[in-house]
Amino acid sequence: MTSFAASSWNEQIVESWLAAFTDQLKPHAVAEPLREAASSGSLGEWTRLLTAAVVASCEQLNWSAAAKGHKLGLLPKPGQEYLGIDVMAFPTGTNESWPFPLAVFELENQRERAAYSFWKVICVRAELRVVFAYRNDWQQVQQLVQSIKSEVIDGYSIEQRQTLDDRTLFITGSRGEGDTFPYGYFKVWRLNPNIGAFERFTNWG
Repeated sequence: MTSFAASSWNEQIVESWLAAFTDQLKPHAVAEPLREAASSGSLGEWTRLLTAAVVASCEQLNWSAAAKGHKLGLLPKPGQEYLGIDVMAFPTGTNESWPFPLAVFELENQRERAAYSFWKVICVRAELRVVFAYRNDWQQVQQLVQSIKSEVIDGYSIEQRQTLDDRTLFITGSRGEGDTFPYGYFKVWRLNPNIGAFERFTNWG
């Protein structure tokens, strides 16, 4: 798990969304409840608050987002969750009745379901795919990242990996360095399909 210096044409959507996501985390009214939920182990509340921040980050980029508690009327079938995905974002003002999503996000804190959530997002045609998961400490974070690699990515052939891309992120949250929110709490890992591994994304934080 080495550092990955991004340099492809896919950078714009990745960096634009990460910047918007960071903007949404910085206000005290958002940061403090997230910190408190993490400290108290209230992961249901942590997920709810983080979902709202993800939706807001999409809206900051003028994307239309659907999620639990955030009903979207853009598609012919209004809804909160599409295809069982926690958050799905679409281009605003599109002329397509059923547009492909721009971005998909899964938030999963149960270790046994994290691999399933990662598999879900890589099965969806989208410009950006992100999975969030929370762990108590850095050692558990590293174990989870390695587990996702072993359970999902290692099962694919080189040819299958090449159908993926480097716009797939795995973002881990932990109590981490409490005085450096959000960078001490969140670490961004990026799938490098060329070698079939997650690498720390160096263009954030």
